[in-house]
Amino acid sequence: MQKQSIREFNKRVISLVENAGLLVIGIATVFAMGNEVLTMIRAMQVLLTDLLLLFLYLEVLAMVGLYYHSGKLPVRFPLYIAMVALARYLILDMKSMDDWRMLAVTGSILFLTVAVFLIRYGHVKFPYPGDDSSDLRNIDRIKD
Repeated sequence: MQKQSIREFNKRVISLVENAGLLVIGIATVFAMGNEVLTMIRAMQVLLTDLLLLFLYLEVLAMVGLYYHSGKLPVRFPLYIAMVALARYLILDMKSMDDWRMLAVTGSILFLTVAVFLIRYGHVKFPYPGDDSSDLRNIDRIKD
């Protein structure tokens, strides 16, 4: 019986730490978004790199929200964030990049895109037993 109570206590502690971490990530992301918006307002200019950075922040918030709603973190979300981050890097430093680095970054984006496609295809075609999240309609329900 004592083993069960220790296990339950550990689960509660881990859940508390997870929720605290998610809260910190969410607050920090909102703060960073606000800071970026203030920077754009002060400069009275919005650049493509600014918009891509805001998309990165939104993806992080979506990832936190999805984890709060479903308790799951799809591998695709960090891959989306990586793709946008690489695109932002490409746009920011394109003029100073040599051809090979530019090719490597674009190849990385393509590689991540194929990975997302394969993961999504595998999840829809070969879902886990008892997992109904492979249905695209369930993803919309989770986000609402």
